[in-house]
Amino acid sequence: MTNSHYPSMPVSNCIFTGELVRLAAPLPEDHTLMAQWSNNAEYQRLLDGDPVRPETPEFFANFKSSDTSVHFHIRTLADDRMIGFLGLFNIKWPSQSAILGMAIGDPAYWNKGYGTDALRLMLQYAFDELNLFRVSLEVLSYNTRAIRLYEKCGFVREGVQRQAFKRDGRRWDVYNYAILADDYYGMKAE
Repeated sequence: MTNSHYPSMPVSNCIFTGELVRLAAPLPEDHTLMAQWSNNAEYQRLLDGDPVRPETPEFFANFKSSDTSVHFHIRTLADDRMIGFLGLFNIKWPSQSAILGMAIGDPAYWNKGYGTDALRLMLQYAFDELNLFRVSLEVLSYNTRAIRLYEKCGFVREGVQRQAFKRDGRRWDVYNYAILADDYYGMKAE
């Protein structure tokens, strides 16, 4: 398929659609579901090192795309159910870098490939559409499921913040990961 305005330029209709999910704009009705997820302590403890606390739908309404961030909700292709979110934050356009945040909030969709599909779409968007060079993230050392996902999608561990936070009377590390455009395109070529 080619673009009608630029006949020699190919157009992909599936930039936001994968095999299992699609990336969609956040809808106001999604905020209630996200507030429900915030009542799941396991979900929140995997998300980050912040203290666990339930939030209101209004809290989630504040997460909007801007000049320095892009926010998507993850929706299933099978039934258009919103199962998570992801975004690029702190986008530094001169450096072509951003920080990634993501989560599958509905435990029924954990370990079934939905996160992998969503992350691959986001990386395609980051590198092909936004022309970024580097996408980085932080992950809690005990979140082995997320670590496997990030490494499978090409992220490389760059560092460790040793004993960076305390939870349940124990100190935990935070791992720093990143993927460069060269890594991403190298994986696509294989």
